[in-house]
Amino acid sequence: MTSALDNAVANRGAATAAPVVYVCITCKRAGDADTEPRPGALLAAATARAAAGTEVEVRRLRCLANCTRGPSAAMRCNGSWTYVFGGLDATCANALIDGARLLARAADGILPWRGRPEVLKRNLIARVPPLDFQGVDE
Repeated sequence: MTSALDNAVANRGAATAAPVVYVCITCKRAGDADTEPRPGALLAAATARAAAGTEVEVRRLRCLANCTRGPSAAMRCNGSWTYVFGGLDATCANALIDGARLLARAADGILPWRGRPEVLKRNLIARVPPLDFQGVDE
């Protein structure tokens, strides 16, 4: 019988896809006025610039449903857990790219605590298992 960790490693395989960072472009901080450009759009632009020349893909989207703790972004790779972060701003762009690259190298699909940028330690909202995750039987 294999463990959930063994399954995650096997499912990731040797040829994992590039990490993806999703950035909400409609995000703003709770209570902020509706101004343009939105802080989320500024974060998306800064993240795309930070990803230039790396294997990280940045995708802009309209909502991550984390409105009370925006601006928000999420990161994932094939076979990995998905991580959602909030309370970000454009200065967090490099941390998002560094985190995505760290996640892509994680054999177990879990973003390591050691080496994770501080903002990604403090601003974690959720960690979501991969679709094929087999939980621990209790």
